[in-house]
Amino acid sequence: MERNEGESSPGGDYRVNFFRPRPGYLRKRVGYTWILLISWAFFTFGFQILLMLVETGPAGEGPLTNLSVFDFPLPYWYTGQFLIVWFIFLCLLFNLLVDHLTKIYRKRR
Repeated sequence: MERNEGESSPGGDYRVNFFRPRPGYLRKRVGYTWILLISWAFFTFGFQILLMLVETGPAGEGPLTNLSVFDFPLPYWYTGQFLIVWFIFLCLLFNLLVDHLTKIYRKRR
């Protein structure tokens, strides 16, 4: 038996539109996801763009490439250490936010 596009399944319609979620719990959860994705993209790609903008030499040298953190060049430390820690922090933050949101909406039922 085929279902039409407008027909919902017997247990309810569980489709999620990431760009236009339903109001309430799902909209807030998708909002958290967007905010965290934008912050991830900003830190991941923003630093690389910043390095390109401030380079002074033909080989990519610049004021930021001459800095060091724990005796590692700043770009290496940033991409090799900081971004991994930032990703783990974002995962933890997302889980804490969604857990808090779930507690709030479970109390309402």
